[in-house]
Amino acid sequence: MNVLSSWFKRNFDNPQVVILISMLIILFAVIIFLGKPLSPFLSSVVLAYLLESVVVRLQKLNVPRIMAVILVFMLFVALLMFLIFWVIPILISQISQLVQQLPTYLSTGLEFVRKLPENYPTVISSEQAASLTTTITSELTQLGQNVLSITVSSFFSVMSIGIFIVLTPILVFFMLKDKREIITWFAKFIPKDSKLTLSIWGEVDEQIGNYVRGKVIEIFIVGLITYILFVLFDLEYSILLATLTGFSVLIPYIGAALVTIPIALVSYFQFGWTPEFAWLIISYGVIQLLDGNVLVPWLFSEVNNLHPVAIILAVLFFGGIWGFWGVFFAIPLATMVNAIINAWPKKDESSS
Repeated sequence: MNVLSSWFKRNFDNPQVVILISMLIILFAVIIFLGKPLSPFLSSVVLAYLLESVVVRLQKLNVPRIMAVILVFMLFVALLMFLIFWVIPILISQISQLVQQLPTYLSTGLEFVRKLPENYPTVISSEQAASLTTTITSELTQLGQNVLSITVSSFFSVMSIGIFIVLTPILVFFMLKDKREIITWFAKFIPKDSKLTLSIWGEVDEQIGNYVRGKVIEIFIVGLITYILFVLFDLEYSILLATLTGFSVLIPYIGAALVTIPIALVSYFQFGWTPEFAWLIISYGVIQLLDGNVLVPWLFSEVNNLHPVAIILAVLFFGGIWGFWGVFFAIPLATMVNAIINAWPKKDESSS
């Protein structure tokens, strides 16, 4: 008990530490317990945070802030309309086409598995092939039932999605327009002795800003280049697969591996073992290599480097808690944790 008591006093006798811990607990509690009902607000905060950098750059060009906000907001709404009325309908259409083609893909795949004992008798036996066929069929049946249940449940959330689409742009506009007033209002609730919290926030703010902006640019560049590649090869479901590839960069290391599976399967079923299939996979691999070795170092040169193990743990932990947004902000949140550890008052600092 004496060891725990001395450790507690050594690390938590600083009032600034108590303030920091209290604010973190409140923040995480709000996100965990109120994240779903407050999702339009939280999403608006993210979008406003992202668009603020564009507004600031326009202000540096001597554009009045209100004009900069209006211009950025109009571009944001135009992009949102483009996604809603063009990209999303195409994605839905390609998803429905893919679902309709699944039985054909399934029968082709099962036929390939059944012929494995004939083609490779020393590698797999007839019993193993039959067992593998049964397992694949049952797993795909379960997957189809899950997809159906998700589709049915999503039907009932159409109204909430509509509310989300309407509220989010309105909130984004007022957050950009009244940024100073909102910050001033929130500052009233921050204790005066919060130097530690403010210093950590300054570092985290810079890291998150660089990361979010860089990630959005990376998603757009990787998705666009991949889409151009798929169109050149006339690959089916090109927009759907390119969109998956773009968003796969949100999950470092794991995302690229996962999205390669559907791309390889669709390519195989369309082209078979042909030179087109080989060149498509090789070209796709080149894009992934350029993304990891050229684009990412260029975009994230100002972001603290984290160990791959720390990144994977952050993705698993925060993604498990907050889903998509947890995955999206896994690296910034891990950076925040690292900043807190680095800024935590040491024993000699506390006693001085």
